[in-house]
Amino acid sequence: MRSIVRIMVTARELWPLYLGIIIGAIAIAATALLTPFVMARATDTVVAMVAGDGGSVQALIWLAVLLLALNLANSAITNVTGYWGDLMATRLRSILSRRYFHKLLRLPQRYYDNELTGTIISRLNRSITSITDFLQMFSNNFFPMLITVIAVLIISLFYSPWLAVLLIIIYPTFVWLTALTSKKWQVWEHQKNEHYDIAGGRFAEVIGQMRVVKSFVTERGELAKFGTHYDRAVGLTRKQSSWWHWMDLARRAVLDVVFFGIFVIIFLQTARGDYSIGTMVMLIQLVTMARTPVTSMSYLVDTTQRAIAGSREYFTVMAEIDEPNNPLEVQQAAEVHWTDADPVISFDDVSFGYGDGQDDRLVLEDIDLKINRGERVAFVGESGGGKTTLVNLIMKLYPASSGTIQVNGQSVRDVPSEALRREVGVVFQDASLFSGTIRENMAYGIDNPTDEQLSEAARRANALSFITQLKNGFDTEIGERGIKLSGGQKQRLSVARALLKDAPILILDEATSSLDTKAERAVQAGLEELMEGRTTLIIAHRLSTISSVDRIVTLKDGRIDEVGTPAELATTGGIYAELLALQGSTSKADKAKLLAYDITH
Repeated sequence: MRSIVRIMVTARELWPLYLGIIIGAIAIAATALLTPFVMARATDTVVAMVAGDGGSVQALIWLAVLLLALNLANSAITNVTGYWGDLMATRLRSILSRRYFHKLLRLPQRYYDNELTGTIISRLNRSITSITDFLQMFSNNFFPMLITVIAVLIISLFYSPWLAVLLIIIYPTFVWLTALTSKKWQVWEHQKNEHYDIAGGRFAEVIGQMRVVKSFVTERGELAKFGTHYDRAVGLTRKQSSWWHWMDLARRAVLDVVFFGIFVIIFLQTARGDYSIGTMVMLIQLVTMARTPVTSMSYLVDTTQRAIAGSREYFTVMAEIDEPNNPLEVQQAAEVHWTDADPVISFDDVSFGYGDGQDDRLVLEDIDLKINRGERVAFVGESGGGKTTLVNLIMKLYPASSGTIQVNGQSVRDVPSEALRREVGVVFQDASLFSGTIRENMAYGIDNPTDEQLSEAARRANALSFITQLKNGFDTEIGERGIKLSGGQKQRLSVARALLKDAPILILDEATSSLDTKAERAVQAGLEELMEGRTTLIIAHRLSTISSVDRIVTLKDGRIDEVGTPAELATTGGIYAELLALQGSTSKADKAKLLAYDITH
């Protein structure tokens, strides 16, 4: 429960609603508790009138009016408090969801390397839904009942200590038996959630890559793997539910025995003349009111346990260590003082390993490299040799394990990430577009560009011609990840997006490697515009683009093997010279070597 209380404490802005719900719950309990007393008085009046010992019709009518007023007040307060409870739950969901998303945006890239997208989404939905469902139930049902139970215990103690003792016995006994139940229940629930998360993660992957699934005819296999996790969840539910309901039977049996004793006491004391008929009716109503929360405790405990599990998952994510100098720390951006001196980028004895406990080897080792302003540098090496990792270190997507990386005279370790990343434009091998319009994708990360700026960027990226042919132009919806556009069109939009950003440093994860010849020419023309006057780092996939750079850096086993101009490295017998020799070959062995270096003709 501490984690739930912690959530309520952190959402301090909801305290007016919390207070209103508490006051409403007290009022609901008061109107509910007064009803049995009025019923007792009405019963005694009727008995007196039947026996001819007094009472009047007028008194009965006024008692009926009082009952009506109490019931109407109870209904009105219940609905007002329920409205506050619903509002509180929805606002709390908004607060928790925003904070969860805010936290995810602050987490380092390494966190996403180790988590499935679907799992992150599933955890958000499950944990926050379980928390808000519990608080909604607590405010609308449980809290008023809790106050009622306490009041019933006090009233029962006044009429008979034995009644109070028996009622008091019920709750700790029920809670103890429930605690025994929950210990195993929680273990099974955690195992079920793991299966749901894995299935949800795979579901998101398959939906996102449906063309691949259909192309390789793996629908049956994916469905079978997906179903397996739900089958295992069903198996766990059999154990979980069987255990829960056997224990619930034991709890209810104890409850029935205790209430048997309570009713015997009420009946016998009434028969002895200790209570009037009206008092007997009142006590029966009161103890019935006390029984209601106990009989519904299975649902209450189930909801509570899910909320506890959900809140733990929520705070597990919230406890993850933030990315240092995160982009959301915007107030730090103005503190950076860039220099205009060379080198623009420098690596000094840099080493890096992912260090995730599964693979602690160094991906990059002893990297020393300086890149001057306006220089075009291509990185060549085997697949997995560290090319992409090298440029990721510049953007501080990962921290270097050792050594120093500087951009414009500032250590990337110390500079705010937002300021650093505003200095770097990226064109990915995958265009990485979002759902929405062409305008929204081109302007992604740019503050309110004008139509003239959009048109100029599109023209320079060789994208304006196809955009103007679309019915809605820049306002054309492109679908999820730009599915309605061709590969070449998507890449030209990504080039236009980088042109609008107008960052002095450019990283190209060869944007033309997966395009046909016609689309490649269109995109390459845009890239030439984009590279003009910028310091450009190219992760090379085509020898044709490498030949025009200022320098080539070859990587071998995570270390720099050679650095030089294309002409220099063509004669050294190293990796680049080998690739040049292989590019004209038609043998399968030579083609395989080219593919090992991520190089296409």
